[in-house]
This record gives sequence, structure tokens and C-alpha cells, in this order.
Amino acid sequence: MVVFADATLRERVVWNDSLASCQEKYKLGEKKPNLSQLQKQFITQSKNTENREWLSEVSAIPLQQSLNDLNQAYQNFFKSTKGQRKGRPIKPPDCFVPRNAPRFKSRKSKQTARFTCMRV
Repeated sequence: MVVFADATLRERVVWNDSLASCQEKYKLGEKKPNLSQLQKQFITQSKNTENREWLSEVSAIPLQQSLNDLNQAYQNFFKSTKGQRKGRPIKPPDCFVPRNAPRFKSRKSKQTARFTCMRV
């Protein structure tokens, strides 16, 4: 299970880094980067930096899935604020991070790494 726990750690790092970047862009009044920009910045370019080169030691699939999940979380959140999802619409307060916005993952988070099956 070392590989699974290792992938989960890397996935959590990519999620938290990209979420911090999205929140920073929001503070500056910029648009959230799209999925391909996030993948390029937080997977491809991060693997080439000295302090994040350990990301290249596992498959990129769980890292990509983490960014897909973050993108989906933002889509769900914005649809909820507009009342386009089932249930009570979320009305975000004036504060920076609304209560139901995507959140950082902690070390105590359940393991979430997922690998896809590739068939030949």
C-alpha cells in the first residue's frame, strides 16, 4: 500500500497548490485557470522544479484526476451559487472563501487516489 499512500500524498499536494493558485487569482480579480492550464502548471512544470521533482516518481494519472476533481468541485460550486443545481441555492457571503467553496485537503483526509484501468 506504499504506492497508494504515496500517490495520495502527491495528489493532495497538487490539489492544495492548485486551489491556492485559484484562490489567489480570485483575490486579484482574475479568472480561474482552465483545466489544461492547471495541469501544465501544477503537474508538468512542477515536476521540473527542484522542490517538486518528487512528483514525477508516480504516475501522472492520479495527479490529473485530482485536478479534474478540483475543476468539477468549482463547477458544482458556481452552479449552486446560480441556482442551477438541485437543492437550496448557495448564496456566497462577501468574504473571500464561501462556506461551500472547494477546500484544502488535510493530512487527515481520507485517501482519494484513483487509478484508471488501461486496456491494450
